[in-house]
Amino acid sequence: MDAFAGSAPGALGSAAALVQRWLRPAAYTATWRAMQAFTDARDELTPDELWLTEHPPVYTLGLAGRREHLHLRESGPAIEIVQTDRGGQVTYHGPGQVVMYVLVDLRRRALGVRPLVRLLEQAVIDCLEQFDVDAHGRVDAPGVYVGAAKIAALGLKVRRGASYHGVALNVDMDLRPFADIDPCGYPGLAVTQTRDLGVDQSPAQMAQRLAAQFDALLSARFPIVSR
Repeated sequence: MDAFAGSAPGALGSAAALVQRWLRPAAYTATWRAMQAFTDARDELTPDELWLTEHPPVYTLGLAGRREHLHLRESGPAIEIVQTDRGGQVTYHGPGQVVMYVLVDLRRRALGVRPLVRLLEQAVIDCLEQFDVDAHGRVDAPGVYVGAAKIAALGLKVRRGASYHGVALNVDMDLRPFADIDPCGYPGLAVTQTRDLGVDQSPAQMAQRLAAQFDALLSARFPIVSR
């Protein structure tokens, strides 16, 4: 995928390395198709990867997504709508939001989908804790919340024993498009972002922190084991 800006750290010849790839702002559909292709082509020696990026404005609907959760206005800029293969309902991606995609071989880490969801949530929670922001997950509604407001949405797909898609953390973005949807299928759900919580970090800085937190959690709790 030509949006790749390189990787660090990790040797491509070692399955134990978690490779971080920093993409330039990339179209959602092109990134999604690249994740599918990567997953279909990987084998037991392919290193797990994190892809970090931002997307142009787009609404995405998961496998359970219903169009009635979109309340689009006739005025204002048109925003692309993509029906995708991740879990969950509808969300919004746009500039200023950090998206971290997790391309992980679950079988060789003995890692289930629910523990992976909890791991992603914990990485966001740990990230925000560094700035004295008290965040939490919810068993009934995956994602991360500050008070009653959602700050990070997540959705995953498992194919051939490996995950793709991931988590989106609101950092410094225009939140108005969220008003035209029921975020994650919940009418009236408030959303927030790190900038509005007094966190003086750019999307790139928050992406770096988030990737480091997830890498540390994954390596400590679910190292690669023999099949």
